[in-house]
Amino acid sequence: GINIVRRALQAPIRQIAENAGDEGSVVVGKIMGENKANFGYNAQTGEYGDMIKMGIIDPAKVVRTALQDAASVAGLLITTEAMVAELPKKESGAPAMPGGGMGGMDF
Repeated sequence: GINIVRRALQAPIRQIAENAGDEGSVVVGKIMGENKANFGYNAQTGEYGDMIKMGIIDPAKVVRTALQDAASVAGLLITTEAMVAELPKKESGAPAMPGGGMGGMDF
């Protein structure tokens, strides 16, 4: 449970570090080892430090709300035994072609 959430929370910084050409695990390890609330990694410069002092601001309320909502939905899906969904509509094919020839012209 908690390890899954912990790993999911590390995924963004791992990907940011990889995109910047650094090793994601090393960056995460250094950030986790500091134990400071504002400590982080500046992918543009490759520096570590106080994110707010470096001008990198993450709206914590938005992140917290997104995490809470995601956990709520996941919990709901786990505890729900059924899910409501729309059935796909069956589309009827084109109407059948009429018989050949002109009707009523029998001799």
